[in-house]
Amino acid sequence: MPFTHTIRGERFAFADLRELLAKANETKSGDELAGIAARSERERVAAKRALADVPLSALVDQPVVDPDADDVSGLILNDLHEPTFATIRSLTVGEFREFLLDDATTGETLRGLKWGITPEVAAAVAKLMGNKELVYAAAKVRNVTRCRNTLGGRGVLGVRAQPNHPSDDLAGILVSAVDGLSFGCGDAVIGVNPATDSVETVAAILHLLDRLITKLDVPTQACCLAHVTTQLAALDRGAPVDLLFQSVSGTQAANASFGVTLSVLEEGRERVLESHGRRAVPWVGDQVMYFETGQGSALSADAHHGVDQLTLEARAHAVARRFDPFLVNTVVGFIGPEYLADERQITRAGLEDHFVGKLLGLPMGVDVCYTNHADADQNSADNLLVLLAAAGCNYVMGVPCADDVMLNYQSTSYHDAATVRALFGLAPAPEFAAWLEARGIVRNGKLTSGERPALLGSLDKVLGGS
Repeated sequence: MPFTHTIRGERFAFADLRELLAKANETKSGDELAGIAARSERERVAAKRALADVPLSALVDQPVVDPDADDVSGLILNDLHEPTFATIRSLTVGEFREFLLDDATTGETLRGLKWGITPEVAAAVAKLMGNKELVYAAAKVRNVTRCRNTLGGRGVLGVRAQPNHPSDDLAGILVSAVDGLSFGCGDAVIGVNPATDSVETVAAILHLLDRLITKLDVPTQACCLAHVTTQLAALDRGAPVDLLFQSVSGTQAANASFGVTLSVLEEGRERVLESHGRRAVPWVGDQVMYFETGQGSALSADAHHGVDQLTLEARAHAVARRFDPFLVNTVVGFIGPEYLADERQITRAGLEDHFVGKLLGLPMGVDVCYTNHADADQNSADNLLVLLAAAGCNYVMGVPCADDVMLNYQSTSYHDAATVRALFGLAPAPEFAAWLEARGIVRNGKLTSGERPALLGSLDKVLGGS
């Protein structure tokens, strides 16, 4: 069914919802690369106006990717809770936007709707919102999760300590991780991207991080962000897996390019949960999955089916939601300027991804980042970091000096995260905050420098495993 809108006598027609959603999207270099973007600002406005009049029921009844040929589409339809959707089904996209922004619509109300909202609905309404509206609506929602600690409560900003090393040197990883702890970072996870995706390397890193957490009695979780099958192989060899990681995307073909299926993710989750039951760890909860997403991943795999980046990102969030994750984050500028060209596009995508994830019920974090050939810099990262803190983002990244020497991209640093916490009066996860106070790293909520020598003095014990 075509959709039309006329502006000052010029009639714009859109063949189907897929085209309408793409043309209504804010400017993205990836959509332009795919040949699906609006050809002018006038066409973009016409698409937004036409989209505002589309009933939410149409977005459910007319899938953008055939569910008979795509398991993500099937998952979306299977997970839709019809009685909940019935409460908003008759609204148009524009009316749903007004509902989200209404002061009478609370975070509790929105959390109750999450299984009645499909990713296409979430993406559609995001296309009609300005940046401050994305911040305002997202700030209403707090999605709390629990593993070794509790993340996502109001007033909490978590930080993933990301102590990557270009040769997976354990001493280097350990020094960077302890540096992060001394800045109050690492409550979301101490997560290492291995340079080598081998079972031996992953197992060694997992054992190291577990010794660090155990020796210092840190109430946090560890993760080695290798392929899911490599992590499970390390688990089979006795490595402790707190969180099972995998990058996911919004179509079956894109996930296949990552070497993963929905059944592999389900099996992995069950195996990690089973392993948790055998470990003498004071688990606070049983959410054990960690997913990363990012606009452009399906297009880069030539698996986008003509669907725009934001809608595909929302569909990736639906995949993550199925497995009840502890952490989800979009790596918003990591894929490169072919997909998000500059500061403006990266900022917009970060706010969109965070809002859509929150609306779908996810514990949404953002890796505020850019590659060195994008038209962005650390001021760009600062701007988005502050906006996300205002939006109630669950967590951000802490990278030594904001420069990841293994992945070769720029992110946010330990001191960036500490500054934003101080600026907004935010705290780490409550269990982690108590540990920081007990160790003297923090006094009355303020960072000190007194415990850094004691932390550094523990490195030999951790490395030696004694």
